Amino acid sequence: MKKIIFSIAIFLLFYVESFSHVEHYKDYNYLEYELFRNNKSIGYHKYEFNRNGEDLLIKSEVSFKITKLGVDLYKYFAKSEENYVKGIFKSYFSKTKQNKKDRYVNIEVDTNDKDLIIDGSSYKGKASKDFIVGTWWNHEIIKAKAQISGISGRIIEQTVTFLGKEEVKIGDKTYKTLHFNFKSSDETLPDSKKLNTDIWYEEDTYLWVKAAFEKTGYWEYRVQKVK
Repeated sequence: MKKIIFSIAIFLLFYVESFSHVEHYKDYNYLEYELFRNNKSIGYHKYEFNRNGEDLLIKSEVSFKITKLGVDLYKYFAKSEENYVKGIFKSYFSKTKQNKKDRYVNIEVDTNDKDLIIDGSSYKGKASKDFIVGTWWNHEIIKAKAQISGISGRIIEQTVTFLGKEEVKIGDKTYKTLHFNFKSSDETLPDSKKLNTDIWYEEDTYLWVKAAFEKTGYWEYRVQKVK
């Protein structure tokens, strides 16, 4: 019982502090993650933080491929831009190439009601301003009732569970982290559409350290560079 109460307290502390928007990341200029499938390195995910006064532009690039016997079975490449003004979300744009399939999403804020306007390859329409784009670098995602796919604009209602404190070792460094699980709230979704991802954030800095999920193999994102 004491362990459960302690876990709830840690989650609530993290939850309350998360309202400070993106200011926790004011000292970061660059984040890079290595992507693994079944413990084999297959690509990268990079973020560049560009600041101009009160404006913050985050440029992201993801690239990976799955090969077998020297043949490329699957190739993926995506670029995105995420914009904030005074720490508040303003817009998001992305283009993705999955093998020969093109996907995209453009998200802006309605000037009247501040809700989100989504134009994506999987969804077009309005969404609550309380929803968040599913870019894992931003720890605010733990308090959102739904996340928006950064690939296609699909809205994914989520249940977030705090699983406890853990030490995560990557290379020669050990991180003290808070471990969360993100799962689709809608159990009627087909397995291919369900969200079930574990995310680890560093306890003191809220740095995204690691992600893991199962989908035709075991996938992991592991932080490699922080500047």
